[in-house]
Amino acid sequence: MIIDNLFWIVPIASVIALVFAYHFFRQMMKEDEGTDLMKKIAQHVRVGAMSYLKQQYKVVLLVFIVLMLLFVFLSFGLGVQNKWTPFAFLTGGFFSGLAGFFGMKTATYASARTANAARNSLNRGLRIAFRSGAVMGLVVVGLAVLDISLWYLILNYFIDEPDSSHKLIIITTTMLTFGMGASTQALFARVGGGIYTKAADVGADLVGKVEAGIPEDDPRNPATIADNVGDNVGDVAGMGADLYESYAGSILATAALGASAFIATGVEMQYKAILAPMLIAAVGIILSILGIYMVRTKEGATMRDLLRSLGFGVNVSSVLIAIFTFVILYFLGLQNWLGISFSVVAGLFAGFIIGQSTEYFTSHSYRPTKRISESAQTGPATVIISGLGLGMVSTAIPVLTISVAILIAYLSAINFDVKNMLDAQNIQLGLYGIGIAAVGMLSTLGITLATDAYGPIADNAGGNAEMSHLGPEVRKRTDALDALGNTTAATGKGFAIGSAALTALALLASYIEEIKIGLIRIGENVLTLTNGDTIETAKATIVDFMDYYQVTLMNPIVLVGIFIGAMMAFLFSGLTMNAVGRAAQKMVEEVRRQFREIKGIMEGETEPDYARCVAISTRGAQLEMILPSLLAIITPIVTGLVLGVAGVLGLLVGGLAAGFVLAIFMANSGGAWDNAKKYIEEGNFGGKGSSNHKAAIVGDTVGDPFKDTSGPSLNILIKLMSMVSIVMAGLTAAFSLL
Repeated sequence: MIIDNLFWIVPIASVIALVFAYHFFRQMMKEDEGTDLMKKIAQHVRVGAMSYLKQQYKVVLLVFIVLMLLFVFLSFGLGVQNKWTPFAFLTGGFFSGLAGFFGMKTATYASARTANAARNSLNRGLRIAFRSGAVMGLVVVGLAVLDISLWYLILNYFIDEPDSSHKLIIITTTMLTFGMGASTQALFARVGGGIYTKAADVGADLVGKVEAGIPEDDPRNPATIADNVGDNVGDVAGMGADLYESYAGSILATAALGASAFIATGVEMQYKAILAPMLIAAVGIILSILGIYMVRTKEGATMRDLLRSLGFGVNVSSVLIAIFTFVILYFLGLQNWLGISFSVVAGLFAGFIIGQSTEYFTSHSYRPTKRISESAQTGPATVIISGLGLGMVSTAIPVLTISVAILIAYLSAINFDVKNMLDAQNIQLGLYGIGIAAVGMLSTLGITLATDAYGPIADNAGGNAEMSHLGPEVRKRTDALDALGNTTAATGKGFAIGSAALTALALLASYIEEIKIGLIRIGENVLTLTNGDTIETAKATIVDFMDYYQVTLMNPIVLVGIFIGAMMAFLFSGLTMNAVGRAAQKMVEEVRRQFREIKGIMEGETEPDYARCVAISTRGAQLEMILPSLLAIITPIVTGLVLGVAGVLGLLVGGLAAGFVLAIFMANSGGAWDNAKKYIEEGNFGGKGSSNHKAAIVGDTVGDPFKDTSGPSLNILIKLMSMVSIVMAGLTAAFSLL
């Protein structure tokens, strides 16, 4: 009874998160939006952002309808899928989109209020921007945990299965399918929003700052409003949908692994293993809210002071969740609670190290980014070379950190039984440890996402201050907040990518579980292993399935899958980079046309045609996001049908390895280029308008699609391919050629 009652902590925590999100939203709305001009500019951005989101949701709705019909056919027609799949898929997409919508709506109201608050003090501007970002963080975790709670209750009530252990496995694997809906929505939001924002940003920078020599966010630049709209649709709505699916996916994958790993210990222990990641997430929500209230700074704070202010709130929340994890798992009575608690700590520590590494390589408070600024003295080519080199070097620490975290999480969960670490039972427990490490890393998402969503709010606040002709002291404060936002956004992307790696490993094991269920569904109840022995499918372990499908590095099918997966990371990045390039080209042509044909723009006598630039970015993003997004969905399905289970596992491993490293490289290069430009704009190496500044702008322009389109989209690609493979496991088991 006590264990059953503990479950209710999870939905209660989700409600608390949503209540505080609403509280922070109402607090922000009570703040003064500033002068009439500030209100007018903010309204332009709001209208543009909502207009884009409406168009994007129309395209996504069509894709969801097609996929829904496919799932209905597979479930009710062919009988190779669970009949709950179509409905779970829809709710995952709906809640993911809803999280992005609420976060973006808040951001579009917060930017002018942040700029106006910065007229009084730096701390006031930081507080409004950060707590407005916290709305996004709390909405994401609140909706995700609410969705998980509701689906657990629904499936537990309706699934009629006499074997309670098997029932829990069916419930958790079915819940995983709503992760595909969240991943699909997230990919469209990330890719579409990324193309939109970077087309506008590149167009505004190349023509405005480089060719016309006018400041960033100058109201004379026709692409300025589109650029500010893009910050909201890409970096707020896109990131919200992205981390919603990471957060939900880690909890769901770990619950599914728990149901399988603890099946031999009885139903009660299974239930505890399912409940553990949910409870850790629930307590993390409460501690994130506590951390949000700890963020404040002083007037005249340096970049390091500002980073320390945000870091204090995040780090306090992380330390507290580490302590509470031991209490939760001990009180829950989970088998090997101590070892599994250390698995959670491994995930938390990995998130901290990745965040610190990203900060070091992207903040202009440190040597690597300053070195890029120095390289601007010899032109844009050396800026590009320095940024690419920095990005490549910066992959080492996150990759080694995740590798160590994986080993510690795995070994902790099996009590460091190194001699038998590859026994069937230990593999299951070890993978559960890796999954719960991902939950640990994301347990404080309420505050870590707040630091990320803060970035575009501060960026828009700076734009509003510039366009509204506020005083230089205000712009200095908003520039400080903006530069901080660049670093926190890069840190958030590194955090998301790291969690994707851990979650994807957990999803690999969940894929095998879905294959098992798929085989049983089509009547294949006995497996014949390579040595001639037979085993009941329902009792087969992961080791048995690896043997049955011959998943070894000597199997050419596995190697082909690995190559295809690695290629997908580069192909996807290339498609999204080219999409930004084509959309930016149209933007550049339009800005040049307006400067040429509309008289009085440069004199400030005539207002540019902002709506035209917004329309160009909207149309470009809608068209360009379709191919890369559909490719991510289709590739795992085709691979499964042609190469079978071994090929799919190879695909997922190749995509994970290449995508993880490539995503870190692109995110860190882009962030460093951006802050190198900011460092010069602060008066170093010639300052604004100098030849060094123009060289740095070229680097920043190249880095824009790196850090805001292709890089952050890769972590969704990794998880979406895993989720599609899991949802389509029944189809692969029934109809694969090999």
